[in-house]
Amino acid sequence: MTSCTPSDGPPDLLFLLSWASHALQTEHAAGLAELGISPRAHYVLAQAHTGELTQREIGERCGVDKTTMVVTLDQLERAGLAERRPAPTDRRARLVAVTPAGEQVLEQAQQVVRRIQDDLLATLPEQDREAFLRALLALVGGPLANTSPYAPGARSGC
Repeated sequence: MTSCTPSDGPPDLLFLLSWASHALQTEHAAGLAELGISPRAHYVLAQAHTGELTQREIGERCGVDKTTMVVTLDQLERAGLAERRPAPTDRRARLVAVTPAGEQVLEQAQQVVRRIQDDLLATLPEQDREAFLRALLALVGGPLANTSPYAPGARSGC
């Protein structure tokens, strides 16, 4: 593996996490492309699964700006995977619902994501897997919680 770590210092955490993130994103994009969706579309479908969230709420959860969210939902609607419905409490808001075809694609996408994650974690010794996930959750739930583009209200997320 190529490394940006100085030979006399500790591993470069930013470099390692960036490398891992890029590789995992590439795997997800390739696996989901076989279903005709992007990782962003997958995450929007997963958030919309209940049919109880507005377009704005889903965009906030994904860290996606309004314009990108509209484009993503337009694509999902054209593909017959999701639809926008008027919110009963706010005539300006639209709830996003997953169609039956979208439910099928979402289930297949969840299987792809689980397989990729399981394959990746299987490369770690069994005793390290839970510790690794706990450590990542502690980092993103703690010191990195409000600095990530994936944090609620942030931009350029899923």
